[in-house]
Amino acid sequence: MAVASARHILVKTKAEAEKLKQQLEKGEDFARLAKKHSQCNSAKRGGDLGEFRPGTMVKAFDDVVFRKKVLEIHGPVKTKFGFHLIQTLYRS
Repeated sequence: MAVASARHILVKTKAEAEKLKQQLEKGEDFARLAKKHSQCNSAKRGGDLGEFRPGTMVKAFDDVVFRKKVLEIHGPVKTKFGFHLIQTLYRS
């Protein structure tokens, strides 16, 4: 069965997620921005969610992690929790 590792930044608004994505595209550090802005408990780990299998996360999140390109920053992705910027670190 597939397994992946990802990190994310979770914020309340699409506008905030888009602003953070622009900062990341300019070279800002993902972990630093996650620690400062993310509303998820993973913020203290720089947004790192560790390893997980398909079905562990909500569908929209899983779709990105298990189908989109690895190491690219995807989003904003809307879920019931808010808007995510997601980076899949690896997938097997």
